Amino acid sequence: MSEPKREYGYQEELFPDDVAQERTLLDDLLRQSRLYQQSREYLDLLDFTIRLRNMAPFNAMLLQIQKSGLRYAASEYDWRTRFNRIVKEHARPLLTMWPFGPVALVYDMLDTEGPELPKDAFMFYAKGKIDAQRIETFEKRLMAKEIILLWFDKGDQSAGQIVRKTSAKDPKAYSKYEIHLNRNHTADMSFVTLAHELAHLFLGHLGEDKKLGITERKRPHRVEEIEAESVAYVLCHRNRVECRSQPYLNSFVKANESAADLDLYAITRAAGHIERLLDLSISSQWKAPT
Repeated sequence: MSEPKREYGYQEELFPDDVAQERTLLDDLLRQSRLYQQSREYLDLLDFTIRLRNMAPFNAMLLQIQKSGLRYAASEYDWRTRFNRIVKEHARPLLTMWPFGPVALVYDMLDTEGPELPKDAFMFYAKGKIDAQRIETFEKRLMAKEIILLWFDKGDQSAGQIVRKTSAKDPKAYSKYEIHLNRNHTADMSFVTLAHELAHLFLGHLGEDKKLGITERKRPHRVEEIEAESVAYVLCHRNRVECRSQPYLNSFVKANESAADLDLYAITRAAGHIERLLDLSISSQWKAPT
């Protein structure tokens, strides 16, 4: 039996070959807009990325730069098929990146009309909290990429760490990693730690990994921790998990530190990679190109 023809496309993070195009676009937008230089603005951007769960983190950031204050956006196809709403005539579209693109159009909720939406429209896709069964699912998905979870028995102050065990010489082969997690923690707590440790990997803090499409990005320790906590903050709150990242990032905001050393592109891209790896993302749909 032949595979049924796809009638729509799903938004995803771009493939590694499109990294240069993504980064150039983002760098130009940030430089021209002069936005997100201070810690408060930076945290506001992360919070917006959390709310817009139907968009990959990178695309959510692009939308916030284009239209600050946006509450919810979706493709014309999504508005029509999922919400029974139509896009108003002369509505101004917003641009996102997608693999079949180079760009796709989405529309602000305020630029559509039809049945009334719930007040918490941006939470339509929430999957709920993490449980032990989902942690087991994550473990299997990670194992397929040679990322092994190991569980240790220690007190509450010990959360976990990631260790690179081998570096593959063949760029088509997987390097091997171990993530150590405290077996005494709840599933939610384990997810927070897992998100943080995977963030270090996909942010390039552990070095280059060609198979996973990771570029080495060695940074000062404090910068690496803020970046990893930022990724964990986004992933956890997009999946309704309370996390330790918030007080850590709040202290960063209270100190009114500069966010100039933080790489917004790397942070949102790492979050997108992890969402796909753990099958956490719920993407908008577009009518397939003909």
